[in-house]
Amino acid sequence: MTVKTSGGLTVAQSLHDFIVNEALPGTGVEADALFEALASIIDDLAPQNQAMMDRRDDLQSQIDAWHNENSGPIDAPVYKQFLTDIGYLLPVVDDFSVQVSNVDAEIATVAGPQLVVPVNNARYALNAANARWGSLYDALYGTDAISEADGAEKGGAYNPVRGQRVVAHATALLDAAVPLAQGSHADVTAYSITDGALQVTLASGSQVGLADSDKCVGYTGAANEPTSVLLKNNGIHIEIMFDKSSVVGQASAAGVSDVIMESALSTIQDCEDSVAAVDADDKVLVYRNWLGLMKGTLQETLQKGGREVVRKLNADRQYSDMSGNPLTLPGRSVLLVRNVGTHMMTDCVLDKNGDLVPETYIDAMITSLAAMHDLKKTDSDARNSRTGSVYIVKPKLHGPDEVALSVTLFDRVEQALGLAKNTLKMGIMDEERRTSVNLKNCIAAARERVIFINTGFLDRTGDEMHTSMNAGVMVPKGEMKNATWLGSYENSNVDVGLACGLQGNGQIGKGMWAIPDQMSAMLDAKQSHPEAGANTAWVPSPTAATLHATHYHNVHVKGVQDELKSREMASVDDILQVPLSEPGRNYSTEEIQHELDNNSQSILGYVVRWVNQGVGCSKVPDINNVGLMEDRATLRISSQFLANWIHHGIIDAAQVRDSMERMALVVDGQNAGDPEYSPMAPDFDTDIAFNAALDLVLLGREQANGYTEFLLTERRRQVKAKS
Repeated sequence: MTVKTSGGLTVAQSLHDFIVNEALPGTGVEADALFEALASIIDDLAPQNQAMMDRRDDLQSQIDAWHNENSGPIDAPVYKQFLTDIGYLLPVVDDFSVQVSNVDAEIATVAGPQLVVPVNNARYALNAANARWGSLYDALYGTDAISEADGAEKGGAYNPVRGQRVVAHATALLDAAVPLAQGSHADVTAYSITDGALQVTLASGSQVGLADSDKCVGYTGAANEPTSVLLKNNGIHIEIMFDKSSVVGQASAAGVSDVIMESALSTIQDCEDSVAAVDADDKVLVYRNWLGLMKGTLQETLQKGGREVVRKLNADRQYSDMSGNPLTLPGRSVLLVRNVGTHMMTDCVLDKNGDLVPETYIDAMITSLAAMHDLKKTDSDARNSRTGSVYIVKPKLHGPDEVALSVTLFDRVEQALGLAKNTLKMGIMDEERRTSVNLKNCIAAARERVIFINTGFLDRTGDEMHTSMNAGVMVPKGEMKNATWLGSYENSNVDVGLACGLQGNGQIGKGMWAIPDQMSAMLDAKQSHPEAGANTAWVPSPTAATLHATHYHNVHVKGVQDELKSREMASVDDILQVPLSEPGRNYSTEEIQHELDNNSQSILGYVVRWVNQGVGCSKVPDINNVGLMEDRATLRISSQFLANWIHHGIIDAAQVRDSMERMALVVDGQNAGDPEYSPMAPDFDTDIAFNAALDLVLLGREQANGYTEFLLTERRRQVKAKS
């Protein structure tokens, strides 16, 4: 069912009713005015959007033809000149500095972890929003961050041996981040606030303060016997909790029962890669959850430990400052919302001619409308943005012209909703090759709005493979992280962001840790992100956010950025190096089969849940049963890699089909315990999910920019229609 609205739009009934009955009330915006404005935006900008998509196709056709005509090793200067001649590589704009205002500190000035979560899952959305604070003791005890060797097993009842190791790890962090003037936090028998400063009593009986007294900023309870003390280092907080009646507190001379870390400073509530939303009902769920987050009313009821639990947004945290006055800190992450890419069209809304419209236009209007409920809150309410901004992440933009069109879209949405200019801030995902090599120009196009640039290895690699499909045989995924282009790309994101003045104004981010069960490895690896000058990086869970927060105590990111400003800028020439296999490299039969099976299993494990169950992001066991966080970005690189190897004759379609049939049996076995799972075997010819996975490879070269969502959406709709 549909509704004809003002402006001549045809809107799906469920979406229309949601907008009119749930999103609009309380905003001061009238329904007719909203639909008329949306119709006007679509009339004016949709043709420009289509022109941008046509430009993508035209550039790809020219690049394909150039590689066909210039086989063999790439002549780098000739290739670069070709890209310049066709307008793919643009002259770099003059130096400038971004001019953004009203940006929350969690995005502008404070470095810390960032979560990305599918907003259509209310429980995940709430958990992520509430991940602003997390127990370090729990994060260490419950993961492999602490070894289980030598009697430190984590299963069953509380293990004091493991508990002691957790305490020792946390104490070492305190000694490094907020050291005492003398001794160790391990030696403290009592903490108190005396004359406006933290004073501790050591086991020796002596009393000392912090090496830097300014690092204690508050407390709870009585000053002489606090229930917690609040510390601050590198702009983020640590709270030491006291409870001598608890199992852990009894073992501490000072009664320390936990160390609470300020963790996920910001969270991207995702409408895009981690979400499977293919129709109006799916989109309404996405929008309704975002609206609930912005209103502060979203709740989810679940069963936990045999009882019903109602999950809702955390309240702000209350303390006394060092003078005894009230101190309030945010209890939740600052939330950004990621809209879908500009290439997606939707039938949830049809224009006056009955044609599909760009889905990102609907996203921009409705997510901004929902955010008005947050903007209208009073200072006493638990607000998302205390500065009055709305943060929208724009994915998969190709170059500065597409960024500029997104700025125009934001201008029009603000006018439609009566918002002040530049209320809508923009996050630019640096995940497409044409954006990477023109990044400064892209930032310049949004200089009054941009508060975020972030690298994304998987999407960026998928686009690398598709763009250069005809150039030759790509190296396997496992070798890609050593490719010349990748290191330069990661460095360039930081270099360009700093040169454009993002320091102190926005986030320069790094990508996801994709193995949520391997926190020890994450602790070893992910400190490299703040050390590289990134003031945020993505993590897969609240627990990972708490552990990753320790890295921002170890590294003063602003200091790193200050040093990096003087280094030589990363080379665009290096970014343009195509990651091809060495000439004459002969892949063995074993290597080829390993790559086939590994990528086929990865594709199937993700696609079967997307298509059959509408799960856009999940922990998918790989071929070795290691759980990996998978979304459309991981699918894009796997499918494009196999498509490349087919195109260049390393494998053929029959080999892909054989591998997928064998790997489907593996995936079916891995999901045997899921009562909602539908096996793909043995009806491979008719199984919708299996054929979706197969098409993503066999038709991979035909997919615009290598994107997977066109085929996924078609197949998911088939399953929904069938059921």
